[in-house]
Amino acid sequence: MTALRLCLLLLAVPAAAQPMRIVSTNPCVDAVLVAVADARQIAAISHYSKDAAATSIPLGVAARFAATSGTAEEIVALRPDLVLAGAHEAPATIAALRRMGVKVQMFGVADTLAASRAQVLAIAAAAGQRQRGAALVARIDAAVAAARRPGLAVPALIWQGDGLVPGAGTLADELLRVAGFRNASADYGLKMWDVLPLEYLAARPPRVLFADARNDDRMSRHPILRRLAGRVVMARFHERLISCAGPSIVPALARLSAARKRIGAQV
Repeated sequence: MTALRLCLLLLAVPAAAQPMRIVSTNPCVDAVLVAVADARQIAAISHYSKDAAATSIPLGVAARFAATSGTAEEIVALRPDLVLAGAHEAPATIAALRRMGVKVQMFGVADTLAASRAQVLAIAAAAGQRQRGAALVARIDAAVAAARRPGLAVPALIWQGDGLVPGAGTLADELLRVAGFRNASADYGLKMWDVLPLEYLAARPPRVLFADARNDDRMSRHPILRRLAGRVVMARFHERLISCAGPSIVPALARLSAARKRIGAQV
């Protein structure tokens, strides 16, 4: 089913009463929820969204909301109409909430563009904000269309903090392909999520290296990487751009697309 058909189907369903006290216990759900729900509907977001190293939303936005550490007791004390939880939530916590009569809706990891579109629409529907969900999906689709670049795929690697690399089967892999790159992780024999030591990276560098901001000093000061500067295009790419799907897809594609345009004539 196409994203457009899914949007139309959800919009055609009669709207239920909007839950007025929603608690999210997952940072990726947080990112979508704050984009589609009214602020007054959100009783709390996850504590991860208040952590600069873990959040997928601006800290200034997260500061507007209360946060929960995710215990059943803490959540129940917030008197939620609805709890939106991630797939990795402790089963005991979910069971306890349901025993206490709390409505819980679970969401898995959106590791493709299609899964992200569906998840955005589902979270928006849960919040009684289907039109805003459809609008966010339209923004994501527009970003995908703007980033698409036909022609030769350029070998690239996203190298996150501590050398973590997203490989085939990840959302990052799909975003790289949309923007005109070939994920070079397979060239090193890496799995879906794997670690690539700096020494191996320097021995067989890709054409483009997207590195987390925390790796800036290593990139600029390491003598081996400095010698590669003429052959490797290095671009900053904060890991929060691919930690979650949803709204972060838009700036992630903008950053990838800008780098691809930058090297267009050099390929």
